[in-house]
Amino acid sequence: MKSMKWLIVAPFLLLGCGSNDPDAHSAHQAGTTATTSADVKTDPNAKEATIQLYGGDDMTFSTREIRVKAGQRITLVLTHTGKMPKSTMGHNFVLLKEGVAVNDFANEAMKFQKNDFIPEDTSQIIAHTKMLGGGESDTITFDAPAAGVYNYLCSFTGHSAIMRGKFIVE
Repeated sequence: MKSMKWLIVAPFLLLGCGSNDPDAHSAHQAGTTATTSADVKTDPNAKEATIQLYGGDDMTFSTREIRVKAGQRITLVLTHTGKMPKSTMGHNFVLLKEGVAVNDFANEAMKFQKNDFIPEDTSQIIAHTKMLGGGESDTITFDAPAAGVYNYLCSFTGHSAIMRGKFIVE
């Protein structure tokens, strides 16, 4: 009877050992750590900034906030740290113009699978990488827009609900 009681109680005790905090799980990608801002390599007065951004099979970006200076030449390197192919777990980085609704854009992007989920009309996009599968990376270069808060996301179907962040230009 005592062992039966432990069989019932033990699972509930083990449940208390986990974390429901999504940020606690964002570092599970091999070779990355959770950050509150991106790895930006620059000094505040530099004319250029390099940003390292990671996305993995757990459908998260390594950061939810990127800060740069207006007019800086930005080099962004997106690396897919997972192992799954782009057909099932592809990731990209899409920086939207100010005021573009993320959900509306993502819904439109779903219609363009053959174009790596980038709509034919790119008037709402400042910059984007190509769609990546596990182990791949892509580098893009663009000028930071005017000061403001911009949204970025992964436009692969369903990913933008989690894989999104703020691109803050000061």
